[in-house]
Amino acid sequence: MTSPLTVPSPAPQERWSPQLWGTLLVLCAAMFLDALDVSMVGVALPSIGADLGLSTATLQWIVSGYILGYGGLLLLGGRAADLLGRRRVFLIALAVFALASLLGGLVDSGPLLIASRFIKGLSAAFTAPAGLSIITTTFKEGPQRNRALSIYTTCAATGFSMGLVLSGLLTELSWRWTMLLPAPVALIALAVGIKLIPRSPRDDARGGYDLPGAVTGTAAMLLLVFTVVEAPEAGWSSARTLLSFLASAVLLAVFVTVERRTASPLLRLGVLRSGTQLRAQLGAAAFFGSYVAFQFIVTQYMQSLLGWSALQTALAFLPAGVLVALSSTKIGDVVDRFGTPRVIATGFALLVVAYAIFLQVDLTPRYAAVILPSMLLLGAACALTFPSLNIQATSGVDDHEQGMVSGLLNTSVQVGGALFLAVVTAVITAGGAEGGSKQEVLDSFRPGLTVVTAIALAGLLITLTGLRRRRAGQPSVVVAKSPAAAGDAHERHDHREPDALHGQQVETVAVRD
Repeated sequence: MTSPLTVPSPAPQERWSPQLWGTLLVLCAAMFLDALDVSMVGVALPSIGADLGLSTATLQWIVSGYILGYGGLLLLGGRAADLLGRRRVFLIALAVFALASLLGGLVDSGPLLIASRFIKGLSAAFTAPAGLSIITTTFKEGPQRNRALSIYTTCAATGFSMGLVLSGLLTELSWRWTMLLPAPVALIALAVGIKLIPRSPRDDARGGYDLPGAVTGTAAMLLLVFTVVEAPEAGWSSARTLLSFLASAVLLAVFVTVERRTASPLLRLGVLRSGTQLRAQLGAAAFFGSYVAFQFIVTQYMQSLLGWSALQTALAFLPAGVLVALSSTKIGDVVDRFGTPRVIATGFALLVVAYAIFLQVDLTPRYAAVILPSMLLLGAACALTFPSLNIQATSGVDDHEQGMVSGLLNTSVQVGGALFLAVVTAVITAGGAEGGSKQEVLDSFRPGLTVVTAIALAGLLITLTGLRRRRAGQPSVVVAKSPAAAGDAHERHDHREPDALHGQQVETVAVRD
């Protein structure tokens, strides 16, 4: 039997205190640096290779080392935030990030630089889920949290876009400045965070730390990301690649078995029974994966085929970053009014159109007719989609599992980025145009752009399934609660739509006997 209970309550209109604003700014600074570091190193790679005498294969690992540490340890980072205390994990990881940035700017060896990048990725794997869970447990669910998350995630998108511009400027001085820049910013954020970030208790009542799950889950993610990064060079059908994928699948199977049997799982698999949660995770992978692959192609197109400098290329992306930055405080209101499914679907639709327009590029720069419209649509899509995915993934989740869900979302983002970038790179390489004429190289880029557009289209279709469920009268948010929250006798499904309609927030709960 199902008995619906509808509880209307007024949406809070509280003003944020200076401490709340300060806490949010610290968390935004850390997320900005994480995203900045992903994009900023790309423009500096040629200078790094010339200065340190590194081959192209070694240069790849300066980027991949960061992704490997970041994507491989996010699940562990998210659960550590829940178990050890979000504030503690965030501040320690931020300090490590600052030290690794300093090391990366001072080394004179390729292996040491790669090691510093791996350590930075590892620390980001702890700051990202800890920071997101601090927001979701500090700001009340509804308009307050939506506004905070829109600002937070917009800082990530802005950091990713601005990283290209800053890298173009700093590389003119020395590539070392691109490595050193995050260090003082991280140290300032650390000092302010020690004073402002609220303390969170350690979760000692959850029955242990699930070491088998941590080992198998982390090993599976590390091996999966490593295999995806190496596959284009080793060959997708090579024995090494196939065996690595098989080993990763075995580790994932062991991880799932461990999580189903342990009393305190690293990842409670029940959260993925929610269609809304699953759509958020798949949408995040499609969104970031398509964007990273698109940026890779566009950067190569502008510098290799059009002959633009690093700074000119960075400035071409600037309109997208500016649009994202200007919309940061408005997206929360948009989500409150229309709900996350509609906003995400709109964002993905704009993304598909942006990529489709860019397919028209040729060897003659068509900035006003093709490049600028694509960038503006891309900026609008990022502004709408990324904050909404974060809001959808964290809505209705108990506080003690916010770190876990945040880690899962960031894992989807990073693994999606690594996977789809590798796929698009393989598609381009299969064209065999390296060393050919400019027209042949451009022709090899077009299948990659088509795949990028298809990935975004897949994200749109995944999101539209949620809209169809809504029209059929089914709840838009269904969160599978943990046993501790559900109780022994009832299974609760929270049907809260993450929007506040005309100043009211309505929570619908169905209790099944």
